[in-house]
Amino acid sequence: MKKKYIVVGGSRGIGKATAQLLINQGQHVSIIARNMPEWEGDFDFYKCDVLKDDLPAISGGIDGLIYCPGSINLKPFKGLKEKDFQADFDINVLGAVNVLQQYTKNLQAAEQASVVLFSTVAVQTGMAFHASVAAAKGAVEGLVRSLAAEWSPQIRVNGIAPSITATDLAARLLRNEKQLEAAAARHPLARIGQISDAAQLAAFLLQSTSSWMTGQIIALDGGMSAIRKL
Repeated sequence: MKKKYIVVGGSRGIGKATAQLLINQGQHVSIIARNMPEWEGDFDFYKCDVLKDDLPAISGGIDGLIYCPGSINLKPFKGLKEKDFQADFDINVLGAVNVLQQYTKNLQAAEQASVVLFSTVAVQTGMAFHASVAAAKGAVEGLVRSLAAEWSPQIRVNGIAPSITATDLAARLLRNEKQLEAAAARHPLARIGQISDAAQLAAFLLQSTSSWMTGQIIALDGGMSAIRKL
C-alpha cells in the first residue's frame, strides 16, 4: 500500500535525494520548499517559506515527515552576534517546530508515523567555530528526544547527525581539492559524506524498516565522533 510522506526542503540536496528514493519506491511524496524543484518526478509541490508563510493544509494521514532545512554558520565566537544565533535557531529549530505543529494531526492519523530531523556531529564532538550552529542543533536533539517520548508509541522521532556532506550548503567549505582532501582526512573513513549517504539513512528511518527505533540521534560522520586512528 502506498505511503504518504512530507519532505520539507525537498527541492535540492538531501531532501531532494530522499524524496527521489521514496518516489522510486512507489510512495506518495509532498514537497514543501521555497523553490520549485528543478527535477521531474511524481510528487505534489507546495511553495512555502516555513518561517514566513502559512504552511499548506494537507489532508489525511501522513506516514512520515523529514525536515531538511538547516545552516552552516561557522565563525569565531567573538565575531558572533545575537542575530547569528537567532538565525540558526530560527531555521533549525523553530522551522521544524512550525512544521511539526502544523502536521501533528496528520501524523497521528497514520497507523504509525515517523519523523526525521537533522543535527550535526558538532553537538557531541566539540568543534571550533561551531558555537552558533551547534547550539541550535543541540536544541534539535532535545526536540527529537522530547517528542519521541511524548508521541510514543504512535509516532517515532529520530535524528541524523552528519559530518560535512557534499551539499550546496557546504560548498563554500569545499571549494577546491585542497579543502576536500583536508576534510576527508579528518574522518577515519577518509572521505566526506555524500548526499546519498544521508538520503538512504533518512529513507530507512522514515519507513517501517526502522519500526523499533525512536529517540535516537544517529551519527553519520565517517567515524569521526566514535573513533580515532593512530
